[in-house]
Order: sequence, then structure tokens, then C-alpha cells
Amino acid sequence: MLIGVISDTHGLLRPEALAALQGAQHIIHAGDICAPEVLVALAEIAPVTAVRGNNDKGGWAARIPATAVFEAEGVSIYVVHDLAELDVDPAAAGFGVVITGHSHQPSRDERNGVLYFNPGSAGPRRFRLPICVGRLHIENGAARAELVTLG
Repeated sequence: MLIGVISDTHGLLRPEALAALQGAQHIIHAGDICAPEVLVALAEIAPVTAVRGNNDKGGWAARIPATAVFEAEGVSIYVVHDLAELDVDPAAAGFGVVITGHSHQPSRDERNGVLYFNPGSAGPRRFRLPICVGRLHIENGAARAELVTLG
């Protein structure tokens, strides 16, 4: 299964991001969406699971949860915008993957058997950080994260 992972769009959904997410069977947006139209456009590619980021304000954003849990082919995925707000021990709770955003810094790290994946920011450039999205490949009960740098 291929899951597209995007975060920190801040209202800007680049055509390159949409192209990089093509073929995903599901998309996870890790917050700071900043415009409901972003979720509508992503949903044209695949079903979307989204969490609210610290910049998501207004009535439309109030309906988006702060955290989400998603199951994909036997792998449990926990999604929260800011890793500092992680309110569960992922390994003890049986999660295989934790997806975050917020820092705009793309990263993938494994700790205690849990894959921590931040796709970076797909929105406006911040500092000298790259513009990225992610792909999460789920096969045989295991997850592998791939970062895709955009133009």
C-alpha cells in the first residue's frame, strides 16, 4: 500500500506536490493545512486523514481532530502535528509509525521499533528548508518512509 504524506501546506498546494502524491491509496495531512480547499484537492487523489495544526483556525478547522489513528495492512499509524504534543508511548501502544509535521524539517528516524516520519513542508518555503512530501510504503506488515523533494 502506498500512503502519501504531506504537511504544512499553509494554504499552498503546489502542482508538484499533487503530482508526487499520485498513485497513493490514502493521503495523510499532518496539519497546518490553512485552507479547506487543500483537503478537497487531496481527496480527488485518494481518501484523506488530516490533523489540525497550530495555524489551522476557524470553523472548518475545528472539525479536524488534533490527532488521528490510521491502520494500513496491519501497521498502526499515529498522526499528530507537533511531535512535542505526542501524548502516548507509541511503542507501548503498538504503533508502528508516528507521522508529524510542524518543524518544516523533513526527517525519518526509528526509535524503539517505531518509525517517526515528518515529510517536511510542502507549502511556502521557510528559511532554507527543502519543499517536500513523503511516501509511506506498507508491505508485509512493515513501513518504509520515502522523502520526495519538490522542484
